[in-house]
Amino acid sequence: MSDDLVIAVENATVTRNRSDLIRSVSWQVELDERWVILGPNGAGKTTLLNLVGARMHPTRGSVSVLGERLGRTNMAELKTRIGFSSNGLALPPEETARDVVLTASWGVVGRFRERYDTMDDGRATALLDQFGVAALADRFYGTLSEGERKRVQIARALMSDPELLLLDEPTAGLDLGAREDLVRRLAGLAADPDAPALVLVTHHVEEIPPGFTHAMLMREGGVVAQGLLRDTITADNLSKTFGMPLRLSTIDDRFHAQAVR
Repeated sequence: MSDDLVIAVENATVTRNRSDLIRSVSWQVELDERWVILGPNGAGKTTLLNLVGARMHPTRGSVSVLGERLGRTNMAELKTRIGFSSNGLALPPEETARDVVLTASWGVVGRFRERYDTMDDGRATALLDQFGVAALADRFYGTLSEGERKRVQIARALMSDPELLLLDEPTAGLDLGAREDLVRRLAGLAADPDAPALVLVTHHVEEIPPGFTHAMLMREGGVVAQGLLRDTITADNLSKTFGMPLRLSTIDDRFHAQAVR
């Protein structure tokens, strides 16, 4: 596996209850790439993200992440090198936003007896500030709005200085203002040459931040198209992915799609 190769998936299938959640997926991600995975509900996007996030094994095929092949490596250790943001993570509502971020440096959920130094505190505060929620550092996580939680989750995912960052629908459920602010901040992260390789899952082309370089379109567990962003996000490919004729336009490096009447 090349030193620049962060993800290498070869003919991977994940089967549960005799149904394939993803089927014969092959995919590679390099160090400086920013990927978006796009598709309708049930396409297999989150399953693929969990697979490369070292949260499950393939039923068939092979998956290597950060030079480690799943099934031949310590999954717990590998997960410490991967930043993962998802609503599926059970974060304690009684923890402060700062502690939700801080505990990621130990790879735990919820403070117990572990110790943190001033450098840890400073990094957690800086990450909360980077995503516009520094003022909420002492608020209980359970009292935050959906948009505020999404920002705290991303700050937490970055706390351990990961080599790979996986974002599962980071703008889902946000109002227009909150979505646009988070898209802007993610565009800033994508533009940072020191940021880790990025993979973002979404349902909507409008939520793709500027600066992302590659895309994969999925439907019913399989890959419709993948490659460079502008070559992959086309009206024809989107129509195949979502099963209806769609029109695509771009304004200021942002995509917009609508049904053809």
